[in-house]
Order: sequence, then structure tokens, then C-alpha cells
Amino acid sequence: MKVNWQGVFPAISTQFNDDGSINYESNARMLEDLINDGIDGIIALGTIGENASLSHEEKREFIKHTVETVKGRILVLSGCTENTPEQASVYAQDVEKLGVDGLMLLPAMVYRGTDREVVAHYQYVARSTSLPIMIYNNPVGYGVDINLEMTATLAEEENIVAIKESTTDTRRLTELQTRFGERFSILCGVDDIALESIFLGATGWISGLTNVFPRESVTLFKLARAGRIEEAREIYRWFMPLLRLDTIPTLVQCIKFAEQIVGRGSENVRMPRMTLIGEERAYVETLIKEAMATRIDLDKYNLD
Repeated sequence: MKVNWQGVFPAISTQFNDDGSINYESNARMLEDLINDGIDGIIALGTIGENASLSHEEKREFIKHTVETVKGRILVLSGCTENTPEQASVYAQDVEKLGVDGLMLLPAMVYRGTDREVVAHYQYVARSTSLPIMIYNNPVGYGVDINLEMTATLAEEENIVAIKESTTDTRRLTELQTRFGERFSILCGVDDIALESIFLGATGWISGLTNVFPRESVTLFKLARAGRIEEAREIYRWFMPLLRLDTIPTLVQCIKFAEQIVGRGSENVRMPRMTLIGEERAYVETLIKEAMATRIDLDKYNLD
């Protein structure tokens, strides 16, 4: 199975009403805006989508609504965050029937497995579905590093086709490419090393702040892939203070608050998360307002 996932993939938020219910109308508007701004695909129900805060039924209904809204115009990948391989397999089979294009699969949650157990989790899920699967490697957030030897074993599974690389160590991209060539599509999963990762050969960027500034993200990616280094750096330097928000424990609240400030969504989150207060809230608000006041004229890059 050869899947070449390329481009900018925002990990979308799940929009909630004030009473905590899912706001499907807001999510539909957000999706339309992102598509119009040129993104290549989305990750639904990842970390920013608050996967673990949704019920079994809500997850399926959200994916159904997302697929129906997108109507095949972009790729739709679903996060798969479950506590056991059996639960993850059922989820994979369910969303496959709902029409997603692929799965971003995490190790089993709550229990931190050994290398052997983590590999077995991925094998079990991969063998239960025909969906193409992206490994989500985030040892910083989830305490498990899917290392090169584990990846070599998983390379034997035909439908494991991509890696969201979130170790924060850009050397891993080169190590993966040296070891596996073009076996996997490798996508950057950490916003504040995006440019470095693209220069090192990442085929895509899974981003949080792209929800807030999608046109800047798409332009940055295209310039970097075209080798227009100085122009890409200009956008990256403007973007960097915002991209840092993707790397802190309250990244979901920060990104959703930013979405609200720029008119692309609501900051409402579900517990155990709570909206920002005090100095952190003021800091994020200042960052976003400064970024909006100093936005770069993207038309000057003439990418059409």
C-alpha cells in the first residue's frame, strides 16, 4: 500500500457549545474555512480534538459529520486513542465504514507499554482494518518512543504507511530516511520545528496553529518545499512565538482561545481541561493580537 500524504494537515479542534455538547455547525464552518484556505487534509479527533473527552458514540458521530461535510475535497484522517488494541480495532473498523481516508494511531493510553507491547498494539490494529495507518510517535507527550527497531518491525505491516514524527529531535527524520528510504511518508508533528523538518525531507506538517493561520502555514510549507529559504524564514520568524504554543501542556486551550480571537471558533473545552485564566490568558491574547497586527502580505510570494 503506497500512500503519499503531503502538505499541511491541521489537527482540528472539536467545537463545543456552552453546555459542553458538540457544536456541529461551528465545526462545519471551520472546515469550510480551512478548505478555502488551501489546506491538504485534516486530522480529526487528535489531541487538539480532545479525543479522550468524547464518548464512544460522540466520536463516531463527529467523524460521520466531518466526512459528510468534507465530501472528499481533502483527506480526512482520524486519531485513534484507545486504552486497548481491541478497542482501537473496533474504532478503526467503525470509522473505516464511515469513510475516513486513514488513521493516526497512538499507543494504548493509560498503560505505558514495553516496546514489545507497543509493537503488538500497532500490529493488532493494522491487521484489523484495510485503512492506511500513520504511526503517531510522541514520546514527550505519551512516554513511548517508537524507535527505529520497533519501526522496522512495523514496516512489515503493509498498511502502516506514515509516521507523525514528534520526538522534537530533527535528527530522527534523517535516521528514518536513511534506514527506510521512502517506505514511509514522514510528517512533522511539532509546530516549532516545522521549517527544519520540511528542509530535512518531511512530506507533510500536522499542525495545531494552522487552525488559526492556515494561509500562512500553507505558504510557509510551499516556500520551503520550493527551496525558497529566505522567504520561508520570513514567515517562520513571524510565526514562531505562536508555534511555541503547540509545545506546552495547555496547547489545546491556547489554540482554541486563539481560534476564538481570530473568529474561527470557540475556546470552550471539556473537563478535565479548563479555559485559560490570568497571566497565561493575557499572554496568549497579546501574542495573537500582535501577530494579527503584523501579518505578512502573502500575495507577494506569487506561488500560483
